[in-house]
Amino acid sequence: MRLFLFAALAASLYAQTPDAGRCSGTPKPFAPGAGDWNGWGVDASGSRFQPTPGIAAADVPKLKLKWAFAFPGVVNQRNQAQPVIVGGRVFVGSANGTVFSLDAATGCTYWSYETGNIARTAIQIVKLPNETRWIAYFGDSGGTAHAVDAQTGQLIWKTKVDDFPLARITGSPVYNNGRLYVPMSSGEETGSGAANYECCKFRGSLSALDARTGKVIWKTYTIPDPPKQYKTTADGRKMFGPAGASLWSAPIIDEKRKRIYIGSGNSYTGIELPTTDAILAFDLETGSLLWSNQVTPGDNWVPGCPRGPLCPENPGDDYDFGSSTLLRNVGARDVILASQKSGVVYALDPEQRGKVIWKTRIGVGNGLLGGIGWGMAAEGQTVYAAIADINKPDGTPGLYALKIDTGEKIWSTPAPQGAGNRAQSSAVSAMPGIAFSASFGGHLRAYSTKDGAIVWDFDAVQTFPNTVNGIPGKGGAFNGGGPAIANGMVVATSGYAFAGGQGGNVLLAFSVEGK
Repeated sequence: MRLFLFAALAASLYAQTPDAGRCSGTPKPFAPGAGDWNGWGVDASGSRFQPTPGIAAADVPKLKLKWAFAFPGVVNQRNQAQPVIVGGRVFVGSANGTVFSLDAATGCTYWSYETGNIARTAIQIVKLPNETRWIAYFGDSGGTAHAVDAQTGQLIWKTKVDDFPLARITGSPVYNNGRLYVPMSSGEETGSGAANYECCKFRGSLSALDARTGKVIWKTYTIPDPPKQYKTTADGRKMFGPAGASLWSAPIIDEKRKRIYIGSGNSYTGIELPTTDAILAFDLETGSLLWSNQVTPGDNWVPGCPRGPLCPENPGDDYDFGSSTLLRNVGARDVILASQKSGVVYALDPEQRGKVIWKTRIGVGNGLLGGIGWGMAAEGQTVYAAIADINKPDGTPGLYALKIDTGEKIWSTPAPQGAGNRAQSSAVSAMPGIAFSASFGGHLRAYSTKDGAIVWDFDAVQTFPNTVNGIPGKGGAFNGGGPAIANGMVVATSGYAFAGGQGGNVLLAFSVEGK
């Protein structure tokens, strides 16, 4: 009996290892190319639009589960990583810090790599000039950027980009012309709740790393001046500032103007700053901040506001730019599209220092799980934005389509009632004729881009006993990255145990009839 119990325990422990479900035999050829979903926004402009999905819009209602992969560790995880599909493989990070390379057709594991921290960014696969190997680039929640061999998972380099104890990389690093551009955010807002914590000292930053070596070429803070003590709280704690202006999202590249654009987060202190809740433009070569258009001044906030001991006087509403910006061409001019947790979508002019061309309110906004969470998608002259908005009686959760040239609403589809938490905060992903948007209640839906009709709906709040790696799987809330679309497949992570969301531990892959 003891031998049987030992064998059962050993089998259980084996099943929970990252390498359970390893691929057998000779690996399939790895050949990235057209039709892949590579990186956060697929292209340099951050469109999140897949022009050659390998599936027709008419066949999307026939999508069925092809395979489910369960992340090892606890079942109720906080998964929000953006998967990518490149060269016949799925690359994805996880809440327990493991990055996986899976076979797209079967879900078996080619390799796993331990970061030591939560890995939630999208992964970008690149072949450098005069190199034969492909390199996978990504960041982790400890503020470290990684480069590994995309075919083997072997480490090439890793660089600690920011030494601040609560620094983390949530926005996906972006490759361009031999450099890896890394945005930096932090957990200082939530960390400020610790006993006796003296808030706040973190400054957001954007760094350029040599993609071949990981060496930092330049690093530019969103707040030029380092923090210093400026007051003492009623309970005797020192207060520091300025702080904040985290960069939560993936930057986008403007090759024509040699610039890089990104939206910033709120201020953590009562010191007013011109670079918080703003769209920022950096010089691609030198990193100098060229301009900043702050659309929401005075958004000074930390958790616990408006009554917390570290809360600034006259606090704001936590209206970060968590979403990546998009760069689109409309007629004879380019526009930067930005979406905010306030529930507002903006079009800005890159030629006039980010001057607002139009702005359209589609949600009421409300800090955490309010407004627009993690990203829009654009197809042609239309942009699609999902609204969370669940914490106010007049909230407007659902999916919206806007004209890029004017901001006019084309259609809107309210989040269905009776399907759990209605917030739609995950990034939107699109393909010809279809936009995908997922809910905090665990539903992944496909919408017709003609009229917003829901043509497919998958309820992920269920158990998945037959995962490809033999680990019990459970689905839950969707948040963060959206589905990846490539080669006839749609792949998304499910399970988000935070802010009232239902946890889980699965990566779900869909195809037409599950074939």
